[in-house]
Amino acid sequence: MLRRGDSQNRQVRASVWLLLLPLAAGLALTPAQIDPKAYLAHIQYLASPELKGRASGSPELEKAATYIAGEFKSFGLKPADGKNYEQPFTVLISAHMGPDNRFASDDAGTKTVLTEGKDFVPFSFSSSGKVSGPVVFAGFGITAADLHYDDYAGLDVKDKIVLILRHEPQEADEKSVFGGKDLTNHSVLAIKAANAKSHGARGVIMVNDVAAHSDDKLVDFARDNGPTDSGIFFVQVKASNAEAWLKAEGHDLAEIEAGIDKDLKPRSLALTKLSVDFSVDIQHDNRTVHNVAAYLPGDTKEYIVIGAHYDHLGLGDEHSLAPSLVGQVHPGADDNASGTAGVLELARYFSKQPKQKRGILFMTFAGEELGLLGSSWYVNHPILPLENAVTMLNMDMIGRIRDGKVYVNGSGTGSTLTALVKDIPPPAGLHFDLSEQTGYGGSDHMSFTLKNVPVLFFFSGLHGDYHKPSDTSDKIDAADAAKLLDYVAEVAVRLENDPGRPQFVRLAQSQEPGAGSGSSSGSGYGPNFGSIPDFDEPPKGVRFADVIDGTPASKAGLKAGDILIEFDGKEIGNLYDFTYALRAHKPGDLVLVKVLRGSQTIEAKVLLTERR
Repeated sequence: MLRRGDSQNRQVRASVWLLLLPLAAGLALTPAQIDPKAYLAHIQYLASPELKGRASGSPELEKAATYIAGEFKSFGLKPADGKNYEQPFTVLISAHMGPDNRFASDDAGTKTVLTEGKDFVPFSFSSSGKVSGPVVFAGFGITAADLHYDDYAGLDVKDKIVLILRHEPQEADEKSVFGGKDLTNHSVLAIKAANAKSHGARGVIMVNDVAAHSDDKLVDFARDNGPTDSGIFFVQVKASNAEAWLKAEGHDLAEIEAGIDKDLKPRSLALTKLSVDFSVDIQHDNRTVHNVAAYLPGDTKEYIVIGAHYDHLGLGDEHSLAPSLVGQVHPGADDNASGTAGVLELARYFSKQPKQKRGILFMTFAGEELGLLGSSWYVNHPILPLENAVTMLNMDMIGRIRDGKVYVNGSGTGSTLTALVKDIPPPAGLHFDLSEQTGYGGSDHMSFTLKNVPVLFFFSGLHGDYHKPSDTSDKIDAADAAKLLDYVAEVAVRLENDPGRPQFVRLAQSQEPGAGSGSSSGSGYGPNFGSIPDFDEPPKGVRFADVIDGTPASKAGLKAGDILIEFDGKEIGNLYDFTYALRAHKPGDLVLVKVLRGSQTIEAKVLLTERR
C-alpha cells in the first residue's frame, strides 16, 4: 500500500485525476518533475555578483528582466500583451542632496556656520525649504504613554526647533521598560519626526547620544528610512555642537543623558540663548522598472497567475539587516531568486504540455522590496482582464525549506482552495502550515487579494541570512524546492481544469492579517483600526488599499481608496504619522478621523478596539 506523501503516489493520482476529467480527455499532462539543477542554475545567475543584488532602478535589475524575458521566449511563450514581455512603471528609488543645504546658529551673539557632511547632514525624509527659530531641548524626543514616559510633557515646542538625542534611554539595562539593547519603535527616527510634528515643532535637530554610544558619526544620508517627506525639517549635527549650546545655558549634555537613564524622568528645557537658521534641499530620483510577463493561453479567457518578485536590495539599503555591511552585494538568492526560478521552471514545464481549459499568466514583479509596487501596478493596470484571474499563486523565499515545513497562506480567500490544498498529498518529507488564511502579508499576493482575486502564497520562512549579504545561492536546497514546485504544478493543473472556479471569500475580523502567519508580518501592538495601507504614497495622507470587514474602520464606514488626512485632530501626512497617532491611543478610545474620498472630505468616528 502506497503511503500518503509518497512521490510516486502523487504522480499516479495526478495522472488518473486528469484522465478522468471530461474537459481534459486526451490532454493529460505528464506529471511535473522539476529538475533541481535547472532550478538552481537560474538562482546562481540571478544571485551572482554580476547582478549586484538586483536593486530597483539599477542596470542589474534590467539585466535580470532581460534574462527572464529571454527564458520565457526560449520556452515558446508569448508576451502577455502580444508585444513586449516587459511592463514598465516608474518608482521612486532614492534621494540625493541638492545644492542648497546649509546650517547656521546664533548662540548669544556668537554665530557659527556648519559644514555640510562634516558638521551636519540632512535626512532624506526631511521636508525641503528654509526654517529658523528658537531651540528647545526635548530629551530623546519620545512620547510613550504605555511606558509612562514623555519628553514633551509640559513643553511648548509650537513653531520651534527641537533638539533631540538619538536612540532611547536605558539601552544598557535589560530590565528597562524600553527593552534595553532591543530598541523599540520609539527609537525610529521617522517616528521621532512624527512625534515632533504632532507637538507643533517646525524642525528637528538630532545628535548622537554619545554617553551610550561613543561614536559621533553623522548618519549616512543614503541609509535614512522614512517617508518621502515627513512634513518636518530634520537634520543631524555633531554632538559637540549640542554640548556647546547646552553648556552656554549652564547644562551638561552627558549629565542630562545619564540622569534620564537613571530615573526615566525627562529633563527637557528651552535654550534661551540659541536660535538656528537652516535650509534643506532634498531631490528625489525616479526610475523606470519592469514587470516581466508571458502568457500560455487556454481554451477559455480565464487564467491562473503564477508569480514571484525578482528585485532585491542591491548593495543594501535601509532595509538591510546587516547595516555594517551596506555597500556589499546583497545577493537575494532566497529572497527572491528562489521564487523567480520557480516561475521560470514552471513556465518551462507548462510550455511543453497540451493546451488546457484555462491559461496561465507567468509574472515576475519589480519593486516588491519598495512596497509591493510591481504587483500593485499590475493589478491597477492589468494586461489581461483581472476578472478572468481565477487564482494567483505567489512564491517568495521557497529555497530554504527547514524541517520540511512550508507555509501555504491565503487558502481562506477562495471557496475551494483549502479543500484543494488538503486533497493533494504533500511531497515526501514536506508538510504544510495553512494557519494564515487571509491572503494579506508582505508579498505580492496581497495586491491580488485587495482586488478580490483568490490567492495561495508558498513560503519557506525567514532565516538568519534574510536581507543580508549572506543570502547566497550555495545555501539553497534545490531538491526540496523542486519537490515543492512539483506540488505547485499539481495545484495549477487542478485550477486550470476544475469545472468551477474558486469564489473569492472576504475574511472577517477574527482572521485579521498577522494572526498565525508564517511570514514576517505581525499584528504589532496598540489598538486595532483595521485598514491596510497602500505603500505607494499619495502626495499627502495615507491611502487605504483595503479596510477589513468587521474592524473599527469598516464599522465607521471607511472604504478602500479613502485617503486618511487627519486622526483625532492630528494632521496625517504619511504612514509614520498614522502609526504614531494610532499608538498614542488605547482600545476603547473614540477618535474623529477625516478622509478624502474623491473630491469629498468625510468625517467619521472610529471606536478603537483591542487587537486579537
